[in-house]
Amino acid sequence: MKELPPLTPGTLYLVATPIGNLEDITLRAVRTLRECDVIAAEDTRHTSQLLHYYEIKKPLISYFKFNEAKRSEEILERLKQGQKVALVTDAGTPGISDPGERVVRAAVTAGLRVEVVPGACAFVAALTGSGLPSEEFHFIGFLPHKSGQRRKKLESLKNSLGTLVLYESPFRIERLLEELLAIFPERKLVLAREVTKKFEEFLRGTPTDLLIEFKKRPRKGEFVVLVSSADSSTSKGAETGGDVEDEAKDFP
Repeated sequence: MKELPPLTPGTLYLVATPIGNLEDITLRAVRTLRECDVIAAEDTRHTSQLLHYYEIKKPLISYFKFNEAKRSEEILERLKQGQKVALVTDAGTPGISDPGERVVRAAVTAGLRVEVVPGACAFVAALTGSGLPSEEFHFIGFLPHKSGQRRKKLESLKNSLGTLVLYESPFRIERLLEELLAIFPERKLVLAREVTKKFEEFLRGTPTDLLIEFKKRPRKGEFVVLVSSADSSTSKGAETGGDVEDEAKDFP
C-alpha cells in the first residue's frame, strides 16, 4: 500500500465521528486522530470512549458551546505554533448543529489552514433513506425552544421548495408534530429515529398519522424530521396511510 502523506502542521482538521454505529468512521479519520497533536472535543469523556475503542491515545481539550470563545483563541495559538489540531463533536460532523463554526471562522480569518475529514452526518443519512426528494432540501437543524419563535420559524418555511430537514429531541417530538399539524397539515413527513443505532426506524405519514402513532407508543431517541416540499409535485416520494417501521438493526 502506498504510504500516505503526513498531516500538515498548523492545520485544523474537522473530523466527522460516528453518530451511533462505531463502524461508521473513515480510515482517514482514524489516521488523523492518531497523528494529530491534540484533539479538541465537545465532551472529552465521550470522545475518550471512541479513542479507547480504536486504541488511540492523544491529549484532549474541551471545546463546547460555553467555552468556544476562550478555547478558539487557544486553538488558534496552537495552530500558529505549527500544531495539528483535530476537532470532533460527540457525534457527526463538527459545525452541523454542533460546535465548530466559530473556530473555523476564526482560523479562516487568521489565514490558517482548515481541512475537512468527512464522514457520518445524521441528516444526510436520514434524507437518503427517507424516500423524499433529495435533489433540493433545506436543513434547519434544531428549532428555537420558545413556542412563538418556533412557530415563526416554521411559518417562514411554508413556501420553501425542497424537502425540509430538522433535528428534534425525544422530549419535544410530539410538540413538533402538533406544530407541523397546525402549519403543514397535508404534508408527508418522515421521522428517522436513532439513525445507525440498534433500534433505527423510519416512520412515514401525515402529521395526524404520526401523532396517533406516538399516542399509542411513544418513542425515545434522537429524531431527524423530514417534511415534503411546498411544491406538491415533489411530495410523491414518501408513502402515506400510516407509519412504516424498519426492522431494528443489531449494530454494535
